[in-house]
Amino acid sequence: MTTGETSPASPPGLRESKKQETRQLISDVATGLFLAHGFEQTTIAEIAVAARVAKKTVTNYFPRKEDLALDHQDAFIASLAGTVASRQVGESALSALRRAFTDAATVADPVAGFSGPDFAHIIADSPTLSARLRDLHDLREAALADALADATGAPRGDITPRTAAALLGAVHRALFQRIQELTLTGQDNARISATVIAEADSAFGLLEPSLADYAAA
Repeated sequence: MTTGETSPASPPGLRESKKQETRQLISDVATGLFLAHGFEQTTIAEIAVAARVAKKTVTNYFPRKEDLALDHQDAFIASLAGTVASRQVGESALSALRRAFTDAATVADPVAGFSGPDFAHIIADSPTLSARLRDLHDLREAALADALADATGAPRGDITPRTAAALLGAVHRALFQRIQELTLTGQDNARISATVIAEADSAFGLLEPSLADYAAA
C-alpha cells in the first residue's frame, strides 16, 4: 500500500460480524473464568486481559458484569409477552403460555431455566446473580402485564392485567426455580423435562378457574 492510501471501510455486514465475534469471544472467556473462579471473584479487568481486549471494550458490549453471565436476558424478558402477542386464534393467554412452556421444556430451552449444572451452581453461589435474576423475573412480568393489557384493550397499568400477569408470572418463577433445583441435584435434562412438564400441568391448572378464557385471541 502506498503512502497516503486509506483502507476501504468494511462493509456493514462484515463490521457487524466482527462485532458479534468479539462479543461472543468476551462472553466465552467470561464464562470460563466464572466457572473456574466464581462470578463474585472474577473482575472485569481479568476478563479483559484474558480476552485480550480493553476493559472499555468489555463494558461497551456488556454494561454490567451480570450481563456477561445472563446473556439470554433480553429473550427472557420478552418471552411471556411474545407468547401472548403471538397466541393462536381462540387461544387464551393461559393456554398459550402453558403450551409454550411445554414446548420450551421439551427442548430444554435455556430461557426456561435449563442452564446445566455448572452454570446453575454459578447462579446459586452468587448473591449478585441471584438478585439480578429476580429483577429479570420482575421485568418479564411487567412486559407480560403490558401485553395482556394490549390484548384485552385495557389501559397499561390497569389492575386486571397486572394481577393476571402476577399470577402467570408466579407459575413461571416456580417452574424456573424447580428446573434450577433439579439441575443442581445432578438430574439430566430429559428427566428434568419430564418432571416439570407434569408439574406445569398442575401449576397452570390452578389458574384455570379464573384465567381459562382471559385474553382469548
